[in-house]
This record gives sequence, structure tokens and C-alpha cells, in this order.
Amino acid sequence: MAKKSKKSPNTIAQNKRARFDYNIEEEFEAGIALKGWEVKSLRADKGQITDSYVFLKDGEAWLLNMQIQAINTISTHFVVEPNRQRKLLLNRKELNKLQVATEQKGRTVVALSLYWKRHMVKCKIAIASGKKQHDKRQSEKQKDWNLQKQRIMQHSHR
Repeated sequence: MAKKSKKSPNTIAQNKRARFDYNIEEEFEAGIALKGWEVKSLRADKGQITDSYVFLKDGEAWLLNMQIQAINTISTHFVVEPNRQRKLLLNRKELNKLQVATEQKGRTVVALSLYWKRHMVKCKIAIASGKKQHDKRQSEKQKDWNLQKQRIMQHSHR
């Protein structure tokens, strides 16, 4: 039996590994500069951001390694680049904050999720610092304990 994911109808893709591998410090909402065929493919759930990250260059933010697979009706009309760099749309204040954060040792900017906001595609990005191996084990133990507590509470209510 396949496990259903708990994603809202507005969510396109989530990067679950980011929360496991990094301590999330501050989140931002960014718009993405997309081509028409990319938006159509995202409507058909053909996007994923599992290995994606944000790269800052010349005062602009770029999303790298986001994959959008073209739907069959599109791929005959356009030159399709599933892994192209996509520009993130942020205001100057947010870009400066990201720039300062990435210059510090051990901090990076990762993409957390991709979602619809009205008719526009938005990307939730976050300043994050890498977790050590023992931190990952600790958060895994905490997650298991919370799951066990939930099961115990459900059984006690029956």
C-alpha cells in the first residue's frame, strides 16, 4: 500500500531532505522566472526540487538543479532544458540578507518547497546551516518518539 504524502493542493514539490540535512534558520518566499511550457508542466506535477539549491551571483539569486520535465505536447515545439538555471525574484533587502548569510562559514540557501500562490509559482527558500551526523540521529529519535506518543494517545482514546 502506497503511503500518501501530506501536501496541500497548492504544493507542487517539496524538498524533504533539506529539513533532514539542515537546520533551517530563516525562510523567504521568492517568485521564479519561468517559461510558459514550464508552468504547464508544473500544473501537470512534473517538477521536483530535491537536489536544488540557491546560488547568488552579481546581486541576483538563481535556483539550480530544479527539474521540470516537459509534457509530451510541449517537447515537440520548444528546445527543452529541464535543469536550466532559473532566476529567483526577491527584493533588494532580501537579496542582501541572503548574501551576508552565505558569506558566513557553514551557511547556505536551500529550496524547501514549490507552490502555487493564486496563478503564480512561488518557491520557499531558507537560510540553513548543515547538521552534523549526531544532529541527524537526534532529530530522527525525536521524530520516532513523537510518532510513538501519537500512537499511544490514539490507543488510550479508544
